[in-house]
Amino acid sequence: MSRVAIVGQSRRLLRYALIWGAATFGLCQSLAAWALPIFARQTGQSCVACHAGGQFPELTPYGRMFKLNGYTMGERTVPVAIMGLLDLSSTRHNHDAGGNVISPKDSLPIFDAASIFFAGKITDRIGAFIQYTYTNYDHQGGDGRWVGQWHSDNMDFRYVDRLIENSDDLILGMTLNNNPTVQDVWNSTPAWSYPYISSPTSSAGVPQFLPLLEGTLAQQAVGWGGYLYWNRAVYAELSFYSTADGIWSFMSHGNKPGDVNHPQIYLRGQNPYWRVALTREWGPHNVMLGTFGMSANLYPNDANAFPMFSQGVTRFRDLGFDAQYQYLLEPHTVTAQARYIRENIHDPHNLAFGASTSANLKSLRLKFSYIYRARYGASLSFFNVTGSRDSTAYAGSASASPATQGWMPEIFWIPVQNIRVGLQYTHFTKYLGARANYDGQGRNARDNDTLLLYLWAAYW
Repeated sequence: MSRVAIVGQSRRLLRYALIWGAATFGLCQSLAAWALPIFARQTGQSCVACHAGGQFPELTPYGRMFKLNGYTMGERTVPVAIMGLLDLSSTRHNHDAGGNVISPKDSLPIFDAASIFFAGKITDRIGAFIQYTYTNYDHQGGDGRWVGQWHSDNMDFRYVDRLIENSDDLILGMTLNNNPTVQDVWNSTPAWSYPYISSPTSSAGVPQFLPLLEGTLAQQAVGWGGYLYWNRAVYAELSFYSTADGIWSFMSHGNKPGDVNHPQIYLRGQNPYWRVALTREWGPHNVMLGTFGMSANLYPNDANAFPMFSQGVTRFRDLGFDAQYQYLLEPHTVTAQARYIRENIHDPHNLAFGASTSANLKSLRLKFSYIYRARYGASLSFFNVTGSRDSTAYAGSASASPATQGWMPEIFWIPVQNIRVGLQYTHFTKYLGARANYDGQGRNARDNDTLLLYLWAAYW
């Protein structure tokens, strides 16, 4: 990118930042008297009680206990809230070798998405978290115009009983949800992990290939299972997932056979997911060490997005390890997270991989954040994806490799509890197997670097 282009891009971003700053100031004046969030309203606690430094969705020990108790702590209240997101993303080099635009909304402020929530206590033992989202740039139609869509987002229904006797405290629960790990209470597992906000229109600013558990089955599967949490020390869960169709289609993203924009991912039978975590709290510190995994059998789709049930399945075996540390003592909030997932893939019919019948994919994510007075924050994250080479699965790579590596720094400001303004940068040190000329047509890893400016707000 030329110096002139960089200066021009910087000026545009500065202009938009000033406009958004003025808009945010105006919002702060009008939002200062807003009511507390659903769960804060239900429990009588502030948002900071549940969210580390006030940064949604990171949970504190109190927030984790609230979720593990099935969202039932406190009194029933109006269970409705809404949330909206505005953002602007800018890709370092927004054209491919053929001159085609990569991110069609590059350097333009957009209304990204809005969500409505129905959540909280239903009975003393039953609670729910239900999210529906309108995605303004869901997909592009045949004429190239963007199409918006309402769809089911994360859902988690729970039934819980708690047994407290002498020195023992045991929580027994059941969960019905539509995204493996959405039921988890630590932000090191994929569903609620960093980055908490990313661009919906810039495909360049994220790793292209990730293990199955890192979002592939989100709003595509329905799962049910049971869990226990003993003495705030040991957590264990076993759940089973199948395709979210038929009577469970209300929990899907709207995916259906033959829809090329929202192809349905079909699972064969019941596919187990498991989770074990050891936790400890002392003073302002809390720590977790855990492991989780899933075994899933997926049917392939044909070129028209219809499932092929007679061609066999591809088997995915994901094994993950994670850890989280928090220090929570005003005015400081510190969080450190680590996650590693190894995925073994068995593809006996070469449905996805052309070179061999077995493959692997490995993903590492490290993240550290600091928040001062629940208002000013900064994060730094490192990601690294590696895996076996295959020219069919990774056709966009000249070396047939999924290997992608980079850093993601972010700064953010929380002027009031339900507003966050942030500036995030994704820098790639490797993309699809190489630092330079990864596609064989002259594109370098850093050409995909992406700057994201966002404004997140909620009304409860």
